[in-house]
Amino acid sequence: MLLDTASLYFRAYFGVPESVRAPDGTPVNAVRGLLDFIARLVTDHQPDDLVACLDEDWRPAWRVELIPSYKAHRVAEETPEGPDTEAVPDTLTPQVPVILDVLDAVGVAALGAQGYEADDVIGTLAHGATGPVDIVTGDRDLFQLIDDARGVRVLYPVKGMGTLAAFDEAALRDKYGVDGPGYADLAVLRGDPSDGLPGVPGIGEKTAARLLDRHGDLAGILAALRAQDPGFTPAQRTRLTAAGPYLDVAPRVVRVATDVPLAAHDAALPTAPRDARALDDLAARWGLGGSLTRLLAALDR
Repeated sequence: MLLDTASLYFRAYFGVPESVRAPDGTPVNAVRGLLDFIARLVTDHQPDDLVACLDEDWRPAWRVELIPSYKAHRVAEETPEGPDTEAVPDTLTPQVPVILDVLDAVGVAALGAQGYEADDVIGTLAHGATGPVDIVTGDRDLFQLIDDARGVRVLYPVKGMGTLAAFDEAALRDKYGVDGPGYADLAVLRGDPSDGLPGVPGIGEKTAARLLDRHGDLAGILAALRAQDPGFTPAQRTRLTAAGPYLDVAPRVVRVATDVPLAAHDAALPTAPRDARALDDLAARWGLGGSLTRLLAALDR
């Protein structure tokens, strides 16, 4: 089981009231919400391995060089040496180190890679896995990794943190009309304002899905365009041709890396805390209460 950690603690932050606080009054709603969510995931799905994947660089320079607008609207402060500072709610930022400290004391592997996003860490771990993989994320970009033959699916929160939709190839085709790799091409064509990806103006999700169904993939669409295939409307031909420079680089930005160099780590799901004393201190300082108790109980089963 691979956790898109930032995606999940953002959801926990907005899903749990900020009135959930530590003894000193510091909000810990994201911390406790995430711990409860992990406890439920472990209880419901009983993974053998669990990795909390991290954004060491949420806006990698190599992606920005290709598409300068990539996540630009989410930059709070530019940092010349990188990574840029992301706009994050003031009361969430202090909770992130607490989350990492708790995961470390519990013994849950937390893994990132310099110059890469959590998506790329997830893609690399999923690509190298020898058994089934559940990816837990609120980010649709990771739908591109869905692969029935390799047992890779996505568990996607659809209502806060309480309800998960399991996406395999059938569910993906039913909702979007594409398979896993096709979803990356769909995202390139459609664009994604939340990531600063412009897409092809005038080519929405349904049109993109129809074009992919007809021509197989983005490369097939572009080959048909060059071959003067009569299946395009004049407007589609004009729009796709004008978007040529974007379409030349966007696939590299959208597609998740699967070859990231990762540090050695122990992904095995712990059955007892790695550092019980540190965990007791964290529990007392931050008032983790029942959330931590529930996670430890889930791990002990």
